Amino acid sequence: MINVDKNVAYPKAIDELKTEKKLSLNVELRQNKYLNNRVEQDHRFIKRLTRPGMGFHSFNTARRTFQGFEMMNMIRKGQVVGVVKGDVKAGTQFISHIFGVAL
Repeated sequence: MINVDKNVAYPKAIDELKTEKKLSLNVELRQNKYLNNRVEQDHRFIKRLTRPGMGFHSFNTARRTFQGFEMMNMIRKGQVVGVVKGDVKAGTQFISHIFGVAL
């Protein structure tokens, strides 16, 4: 099941994905104005961080930047296996391990 807001483009997009067999025919689309609020609230901080950096010169640069923002947010919220929420030392060790950089 996919929860989305009431944007009229979603049903057509889902139907196209099902036709192209990129999405299972069993997937249901559930449109509700408020079901997606948690996801939108989670991304609010990213919108705040990216406003000053608008004008990425390539899609790849934007993608990598957003991945970094998302990873830092996941570490901060305790969503990374082995890093407890609020454990700064474990968070820095995780980053050090992933990127091979001593912090």
